[in-house]
Amino acid sequence: MSQAPTPVSMPNPVKVMMREGRVALGMNVRLARSGDIARIAKTTGHDFIFIDAQHALFNLETIGHIAQAALGCGIAPLVRVGSCDDPNISVLLDNGVTGIVFPDVSNAEEARRAVRRSKFPPIGRRSVAGAYSIFDYRSMSTAQSVPALQDNTLVVCMIENREGVENVDEIAAVPGVDVIHVGANDLLTAMGKPGQFGDPEGAAAIEKVIDAAVRHGKIAGVGGDRNLPRQMDYIRRGARFITTNSEIAFLMAEATRVTTELRKAQQEAGV
Repeated sequence: MSQAPTPVSMPNPVKVMMREGRVALGMNVRLARSGDIARIAKTTGHDFIFIDAQHALFNLETIGHIAQAALGCGIAPLVRVGSCDDPNISVLLDNGVTGIVFPDVSNAEEARRAVRRSKFPPIGRRSVAGAYSIFDYRSMSTAQSVPALQDNTLVVCMIENREGVENVDEIAAVPGVDVIHVGANDLLTAMGKPGQFGDPEGAAAIEKVIDAAVRHGKIAGVGGDRNLPRQMDYIRRGARFITTNSEIAFLMAEATRVTTELRKAQQEAGV
C-alpha cells in the first residue's frame, strides 16, 4: 500500500508576515545587476525585493541570480513583469522568483489572467517543471512540489488607473490574487494629477483600494508615495505591503548628503 507523499513546506516570508498582520517592506530594484542587492536589502531592514522588469533592462538570467541570493538570505524575490500576459512569468517562477507583480490591472478578467499565468491547475495553467532551484534541486514528486510552490507564490495586482479603482471590488474578489497594490505614481498620472501626492481625489482612490482589499481578505499595498505620515495612514487603514524606495534613490540620497556636507566643510575651512 503506497503512502501519501511527505508534505513539503516552503513558506514565502512575505506571505507569512502578512498572514500574521505584520507589515512587509520592499526595496524597488532597477539599477543593481548582482545578487548583492538582495543582501543589502536584507541588511537595511527590507523583507522583499521588487525587481522592476517593467521599466528596467533586466535579462532573465540576471533576475535568476538575484532571486537565488534573495532566497539564500531569507527575503522574497518578487518581479514586476510587463503585463498579465508576459510570456516570461512561468520561467521566472521556475527559477527562484517567489512572486509576480502585475502592473496596471484594470478589471477582473485581467486579474484572472494573472492568476492563470502564476498558479498551477486547478487554479491556473502554470506548467510543471522539475529540479526547482527553490528546493535546492532536490528530487521530489510533483505531489510534493506543486502544493508547496502553489502556496509559496505571491500574486500581486497593481491598481494604476481610474478603471482599476472603479473595478477594484471585482479584482479583489478573484481567487488566487494575494495582494492589491496601489501604484500611486501611475494612478495620479492617470487621474491627470502627476506627482500630486496627498491630493484629495487621489487619497480617496487609494483609500477605496485599501478598503476593498481588506474587505475581500486580500493584502493591501501602496507604493510610489514616500511620505512617511501618509505611509503610516495607509498602514493604519490596513496596508501591509509597502515599497520604501529604489536602490537608485537610496544611493543618490546618501551620495548627495556626503558630498554636500564635505563641500560645505571645505568652504567653512577655506580650502
